[in-house]
Amino acid sequence: MTSLSAFLPNPNPNLNLLHSHNFSLSSVPSWKHKSTPSKSPFSVSCSSSSHTYDVVIVGAGVIGLTIARHFLLSSDLSVAIVDKAIPCSGATGAGQGHLWMINKTPGTATWDLAWRSHQLWTTLAQSLEEQGLDPTVELGWKKSGSLLIGRSDAESDMLKERVKQLCETGLNAEYLSSSDLLKEEPDLLVDQNSAAAFLPVDCQLDAHRTVEYIEKANRNFASEGRYAEFYNDPVKCFIRSDGNGEVKAVQTFKNTLHSKKAVIVAAGCWTGGLIQDLFKNWGMELHVPVRPRKGHLLVLQNFNFLALNHGVMEADYLSHPTISGLESSDCEKDLSVSMVASIDTAGNLLLGSSREFVGFNTDLDKSVVSYMWRRVGEFFPKLKTISLSDLNASTKVRIGLRPYMPDGKPVIGPVPGLSNVYLAAGHEGSGLSLALGTAEMIVEMVLGHQGKVDTTPFAVQQALG
Repeated sequence: MTSLSAFLPNPNPNLNLLHSHNFSLSSVPSWKHKSTPSKSPFSVSCSSSSHTYDVVIVGAGVIGLTIARHFLLSSDLSVAIVDKAIPCSGATGAGQGHLWMINKTPGTATWDLAWRSHQLWTTLAQSLEEQGLDPTVELGWKKSGSLLIGRSDAESDMLKERVKQLCETGLNAEYLSSSDLLKEEPDLLVDQNSAAAFLPVDCQLDAHRTVEYIEKANRNFASEGRYAEFYNDPVKCFIRSDGNGEVKAVQTFKNTLHSKKAVIVAAGCWTGGLIQDLFKNWGMELHVPVRPRKGHLLVLQNFNFLALNHGVMEADYLSHPTISGLESSDCEKDLSVSMVASIDTAGNLLLGSSREFVGFNTDLDKSVVSYMWRRVGEFFPKLKTISLSDLNASTKVRIGLRPYMPDGKPVIGPVPGLSNVYLAAGHEGSGLSLALGTAEMIVEMVLGHQGKVDTTPFAVQQALG
């Protein structure tokens, strides 16, 4: 067995420190007042007990949960999912829920995966409607379309090229001049240099509703003995077989989970440390360069002061230029702030977003939040008339750690030297949008089926460079 201390930044298993928090701007973090959430009624909880499943998944974010879902729906395998906390306590629950293609570039490594995943999400929403269910209620589904905004001649040229590329893939993208853009978004600051790429097919989800739906669907298989959840049960180590060297079990603080076919590691920004520590203790080396990239997101609850007809993103979001001059900023953080705005199905205005490298720190940084507010105000002048301090009661800040990969691609596939261990991590800010495609890809690999998307760009060997 090998200790996975890097996966457990909190060495005390009795403390449930989550890597995503909701903050009120006028109070201490709400998580500090919460006790450990109660167990799922579908969890198996026996002190130091042993259980056997075909597949064990480490990580109950949207990636891990959708992988479990795909195994359950497309095979007869049994699945256990384990997490040190609960779903939506990490990066999944801290995001805006965008299923956008407007910020993806045709021809890049992630394009096919993103589009396949987009199709699968759309199919899921349609299947709910066919069952007489409302995807808006079940998933927080909203087909609002997206706008990528430019404010210079150079950005306008880039947008024209992007629209051309998107249309060549078969998508119905449009280039909007300043006058057309103003018609679409009257509250947006538009001048003669403004333009946009518009993609009507883009959608968004509510992560919490979506995860709740997926969990409910997964739990339908619990009565058959095919599904179990082990939440609030941190992974302690992996147990390797003496015979073939494969990982035969995942040891948590409370349970030993034996795997007959595969272990999937979908642990977000902790995946790299977990794998590195595992290999090191076996006298081997494997460095998966996934890092935590902190992000702040403003949530203005039931906010109707601003009219917003589509999801909106500034062109700078594509390159994430770094900024300086903030009281808390330093060059090592590589802090960037870009305007992204949307309204969810509950009527909340979601405003982002920031990116910075500060390790596993998830403390609220008010200087970053203030900069975000000013940045959004440059695009929506109405917001300049409001002070954030006036909105304390109705404003929350979501903070999460995106699992960043230097090459911008998630790592999906088997681990060299461990044929039954697979990674699915490094999606950064695209976990929701890439989830269903990632789940399909992993399950196809494990079952030995022909893949629908080329897996080569996401291989672990590619990540190692």
